[in-house]
Amino acid sequence: MNPTERIKTCVWDYDANGCQSATEEALAQGEDPLKVLAALTDALKRVGDRFQCGELFLPDLVGAADTALAAMPTVKEELSRTGTELEKQATVIIGTVKGDIHDIGKKMVSTLLTAHGFSVVDLGTDVPTNRFIEAVEEHDAEVVALSALLTTTAVQQAKVIEGLENAGVRDRVKILVGGGAIDEGFAERIGADGYGATAPEGVELARQLLGES
Repeated sequence: MNPTERIKTCVWDYDANGCQSATEEALAQGEDPLKVLAALTDALKRVGDRFQCGELFLPDLVGAADTALAAMPTVKEELSRTGTELEKQATVIIGTVKGDIHDIGKKMVSTLLTAHGFSVVDLGTDVPTNRFIEAVEEHDAEVVALSALLTTTAVQQAKVIEGLENAGVRDRVKILVGGGAIDEGFAERIGADGYGATAPEGVELARQLLGES
């Protein structure tokens, strides 16, 4: 099995060490880093598609994501070293809002967005408004995805949108909201562009808003 195929197998087996080793081997053999990156994202897409169909479950999605994402910095370093240009990808800034440390739903959305070709900047959890604003400007993002599981922290989504407006960057991005405390009515009231009840719905909504589906 060649290193590129081994990369995919390692992602499907959640073998992070093997995936890293296969990635390094492929690059050392002179494989185009774009092809190595494609192998990682293709493997993730297969997992994401099977998750959406109910063939795989949350632990599978998280395991595959952790495996693939751990190897991606090595590929990106090689892309930078060789001066290889990535095809333009829509950039999504994603994070769980201030006061909320829940991570699983956000991680699911991040993984599926990556699998569908988005460039994802995951800010983590307990993210203050100013960090979202800085990230939009730093990465020239097209989408901001805000997660909040708790009713008490859902209001922070409105504060992020207000902050983006005050900073003069609201019109540059589509804003998606989600999480256990959110519904479509709340999303409309706070001025979001869309609401996804599940991770696959959030990804499909992002694609629709950017005219990709």
